[in-house]
Amino acid sequence: MGDRTPIRVVLAGWFSFRHGEATAGDVGAAEAVSAELGAHGIAHDVVWSPHFRSRGPTLEEVDPDAYSHLVFVCGPASGEQVADLHRRFADCTRIAAGVSAVDPRDPALLGFHLVLARDGPGREPRRDLAADAAPPAPVPVVGVTAAPGQREYGDRGAHSRAHRALARWLVDKDCARVPLDTRLDAADWLHCAWPAQFDALVGRMDLVVTTRLHGLVLALRNGVPAVAVDPVVGGAKVAAQGRVWDWPVLTLDGPEAAPDPDRLERLWRWCLADGRARARARAHTPAGPLNGLLTEALLGGVGGLRPR
Repeated sequence: MGDRTPIRVVLAGWFSFRHGEATAGDVGAAEAVSAELGAHGIAHDVVWSPHFRSRGPTLEEVDPDAYSHLVFVCGPASGEQVADLHRRFADCTRIAAGVSAVDPRDPALLGFHLVLARDGPGREPRRDLAADAAPPAPVPVVGVTAAPGQREYGDRGAHSRAHRALARWLVDKDCARVPLDTRLDAADWLHCAWPAQFDALVGRMDLVVTTRLHGLVLALRNGVPAVAVDPVVGGAKVAAQGRVWDWPVLTLDGPEAAPDPDRLERLWRWCLADGRARARARAHTPAGPLNGLLTEALLGGVGGLRPR
């Protein structure tokens, strides 16, 4: 049978372009195709945008002459960035898989030797490749709620610094992050309209990361552990609630201080282990005395006076 050129595939998608974007579906499709190629012993490299992943290779780093095939997965097979792949990998056999073939006359689409489309005019639709990605390992679902600037604390307020430090730390955590805003708004679907809706949202979290008093209180009320940071130097109302609930709260020690990553990491691990049971126990503790004090004051008369 004559000699055959060894197959080596460069696997690309919109997640590969420096000015593209990576979606969960696109990357899932790439993972599914990569697994299929690997299962059949087909050598391949997945190329990533440098803005999405620091590990390579990137499109700019790979040598087109090292590959026999280009496989482009998911998304629309159209536009100048896709057309540029045909120029860069001109000597490769080029295949589009799981793409939307929107315009059959598009030069970017016509540049492929084979198009295995998921949809397009006159084509029978196929199931998207992302559905074939391997079931992922479970990761915690983490609600994040941040306090706004609180001018009442003056120079002690370190909200911006605290939030920047938390953002740097959180972005490296393997978790599903969910923004939580305690502000209610009946006219904006991005917000809960009633406290019960917010409770329903918080109750589905595995963990809450918060610099807000009610982020801590509503998490514990629903039996959800919280990594709580008081954004006021020396501690203020978040730390005070931590004492009331007997719950650890990280405080800033000085005017230039920021949350310590090591302390955050220890609290994170504790919350996802022992903290879960402790938070559930806190959810069933008796209510605090403020309601009782208010009732007593109203019935007994404030300052010894009763309304006539």
